[in-house]
Amino acid sequence: MKITTYLFVLFNLLSNFAFSQSVDDVFLQKNMHKDLAVFKEIRLKANSGLYKYRTKAQIDSIYKWADSEVDKSSSYLDFYNIICKLTDYEGSVHNDTSIPDKIWQNLRKETTGYFPLPLKWINGKWLINFENSEIPLGSEIITINGVSMADIMFNLEKYSTTDGSNKTGKRINTEPHFARQYRLHYGLKDNFEIKYKLAANEFIKIKTVRGISYVKYYNNFNSRYSKIYDNPVYKDFSADEKYEYEGIDSITSILTVNSFDIGKDGKAPEHLKFVAFLDSVFIKIKEQQVQNLIVDIRHNGGGTDPNELVIYEYLTQRNFSENRSAWISFQKVSFIRYVETKVPSFLRFLGVIKYNKYFKNEFPIEKGGRFYQGSLSEDHLIRQPNKNAFVGNIYLLISPEVASAGSNFGSLLASNKNTIVIGEETAGGYHGHNGHTPITYILPKSKILTTFSVVNLEQYVLEKDNQIFGRGIIPDYDVSQTYEDYLKHEDTQMKFLLEFIKNTSE
Repeated sequence: MKITTYLFVLFNLLSNFAFSQSVDDVFLQKNMHKDLAVFKEIRLKANSGLYKYRTKAQIDSIYKWADSEVDKSSSYLDFYNIICKLTDYEGSVHNDTSIPDKIWQNLRKETTGYFPLPLKWINGKWLINFENSEIPLGSEIITINGVSMADIMFNLEKYSTTDGSNKTGKRINTEPHFARQYRLHYGLKDNFEIKYKLAANEFIKIKTVRGISYVKYYNNFNSRYSKIYDNPVYKDFSADEKYEYEGIDSITSILTVNSFDIGKDGKAPEHLKFVAFLDSVFIKIKEQQVQNLIVDIRHNGGGTDPNELVIYEYLTQRNFSENRSAWISFQKVSFIRYVETKVPSFLRFLGVIKYNKYFKNEFPIEKGGRFYQGSLSEDHLIRQPNKNAFVGNIYLLISPEVASAGSNFGSLLASNKNTIVIGEETAGGYHGHNGHTPITYILPKSKILTTFSVVNLEQYVLEKDNQIFGRGIIPDYDVSQTYEDYLKHEDTQMKFLLEFIKNTSE
């Protein structure tokens, strides 16, 4: 009897410890329910974006679904997928859910079971984006292991958060990580039966390919066919790559801003250099009487204030501020014991005091359980157009990469009457987002990390018929890369825009 009891206790200890080994290990349902309850309480008390795009009934419904899913689940991976679904459902590009580093390290060590071929989305189809001996480059994937690509991509959406109900941002995040996301949802597979068809050919072929290692897949992705064209999508820009200006002809120029990560505040040397650059550029534009200005932010995933605001001063004729309103749902940090921090537990109260003081000073106005920024906040500073502000035609190029400060700037610019927007819907919202102050919590049993930004922001944009609440910036002309340009590594959007300017100038 004593041996049986000992084995039972040992089994429970091993089961509770298993989460730190593999995503496929057993994870007790009672621990899932414990962490799910903590996750929900954190969201209810601290996440101002919980009901930004969802009603209370919808949130209650998905947590009821999560409870029932836990009752059918047995592994750590099962629970991780449930938390990812909840995180994504809220609709914030600043939301994130991740597993502990040790588990990621073990995933990276897996030697087989991963889908081997990088994919590329072109005109609504998922294509083979890798020159190989198995399936021809550019072939359209119809099914993998009997599941349609539409169903697969729906199931993988939970791993990529975007603002509202945006889908384009999910797609662009899945391209590099398809094999990993497929593994997390469907598990490791020895073989993949692929139904595909060649371009302009309705005849469906079948090919079975073997799974490869985690590392090998990412090596294949780094050797993808489209890298010549789309490498900027996945790179970290150096200081001299973040912005540039060039003339095309006597009346048309391009201002490219790849990032707003240009200094941490308005006094940083990088920011001051950016301001000096803008001033020199727009003086030149005025002197040269440029009529058409292309503003390319297709690779701008955000950055820090006030970089997106000072550039808009050169591109507007109206007074504006960073946002119309900003609020949080608390003035004291909740669930301190679960907050991720490197500070020892006995000193944690010092950091909490500092945070709580900041929140109380920055968000002093309480209305209906919300705490709003005061009118004296720098975020509500009314900014005026620069004396050298551009008054000609603005053509804004956008993509699914655009988010956070990038989409705030893009939304302000899209509000202009003299702006035409070309490209694809952004991942960041037009009307607003949750941002500014991220907090990460660690769930006690699974050690899953969940991050969200606590400030609910309404951007200083103008209402436009084509800009839908809960969506990214919607282009006036929806243009994505064509199949022919994909094969030639050419920029469909820029070609379209230059032809558009030429035709409208004649």
